[in-house]
Amino acid sequence: MTSNSDQQNLRPPPHVLIFPMPVQGHLNSMLNLSHLFCLAEFDVTFIISDFSHHRLLQHTTVAATFARFPGFQFRTFPDGLPDDHPRSGHRAMEFLSSVKNVTIPLFKKMMIQENFLASADRRPVTCFVADGLLSFSADFCEENGLPLIIFRTATTSYFWALFRFPQLLEAREIPFQGKSMDGLIESIPGMEGFLRRRDLPSFYRVDDVNEPTLKEVIAVTMLIERAQAAIFNTCEDLEGQIVAEVHKHVPRVFSIGPIHEQVKYRLTEMKAESSIITASLWAEDRSCIDWLDAQPPKSVVYVSFGSLALVTREQVLELLHGLLDSSQRFLWVVRPDSVTGSDGNDQVPAELMERVRGRGLLVEWAPQEEVLHHPAVGGFLTHSGWNSTLESIAAGVPMVCWPYFADQTTNSRFVSEVWKVGLDIKDTCDRKIIEEAIRDLMEVRKDEFVESAENLAKRVKKTVSKGGSSYDNLDGLIQYIKSLAI
Repeated sequence: MTSNSDQQNLRPPPHVLIFPMPVQGHLNSMLNLSHLFCLAEFDVTFIISDFSHHRLLQHTTVAATFARFPGFQFRTFPDGLPDDHPRSGHRAMEFLSSVKNVTIPLFKKMMIQENFLASADRRPVTCFVADGLLSFSADFCEENGLPLIIFRTATTSYFWALFRFPQLLEAREIPFQGKSMDGLIESIPGMEGFLRRRDLPSFYRVDDVNEPTLKEVIAVTMLIERAQAAIFNTCEDLEGQIVAEVHKHVPRVFSIGPIHEQVKYRLTEMKAESSIITASLWAEDRSCIDWLDAQPPKSVVYVSFGSLALVTREQVLELLHGLLDSSQRFLWVVRPDSVTGSDGNDQVPAELMERVRGRGLLVEWAPQEEVLHHPAVGGFLTHSGWNSTLESIAAGVPMVCWPYFADQTTNSRFVSEVWKVGLDIKDTCDRKIIEEAIRDLMEVRKDEFVESAENLAKRVKKTVSKGGSSYDNLDGLIQYIKSLAI
């Protein structure tokens, strides 16, 4: 006779459906989350665009990593765009619109036709872990009786600043055109006293609060109130006070980050053979590691503005002059599609390239985590994207922040004023300011920043270790999903 516990053991494990926006920053953390669920022996179905899936298979070890987990599967869909579409920069909104109009209807159709992905050895989907930017997720889950877990891939502080839109409006703190950008914002609990107008999410920089993109961003932010739970790639030591505020509006909040460090720790703890996932959509130029090997300790500034940011040729020249005039060595990632020139000329002048050859290295893409952990790297000139910020914090590398958009304008303020592991030079692109900031980070205040960054790295790594808050929160998330599968 079979006991109840034996019957439970024979039942298929929970089946988690994960749907990220198919851009690198979102794929990175959601693939790592999938890895954690696979390590917990869950079945996982990961929704991805054909384009991103092809690039991942081409440039990463994702296929080999997930081949170890028979319960994991990719389901791919077209994103409706030609292969040569940049899917970034000023054309990112076209991409998001195409995902909404092409990918999502196909996904919905597949879910119904395939009985929510049930099969002989796989139960139907237990819960839907949806990217926080997917505006259809709440309606879809409510219509089909699916528990919804929203995963916000950016900072909790950024999310919270958007969630407080009604209060900012009521207090007449937005719109703020004509007012000093350095004025403090007082209607966001947990950020009073240091958050300025210029540090708010970039979507707030409008003359009219009914501007369509802002309205859409706010609407998708508010969907979290309809979710059964929310996941944030953060930890108590970074944003504990903000997470506590969000918890007042969402029944279950799981802060389990930094997720890439959580994966490393769990793999070590389980003595598992799986490799760490890097969700690169570009070929990594590993020659930069050989170049770093030849540089003195903490002597190199790593420069990268992520997978989406665009810079003008004029900005490139200011940044390059600032780096060269600072007399520091530097490794600069310049994506082929990242430089726009009003005169159609995106080339760096020959005389500047001659100076670069003596002091720096330019590559199209780099293995960022490996670079940040390299002993030669002493600072990071960054766009302040959340993945880059977390990776820099975990590696103990101080930052100079030059944010581009969205959460980056908020993240950079936290780096400089809350965590005190860098400098924020937002809203400027002046070679003199860049030179001074780089010198400050690498020479004048080097010891101060290195000590602060190394201390924060230790604290953050402790949170994903056994007994740490992120470690316990991940266990709580796993138990919660198991409870949905009973």
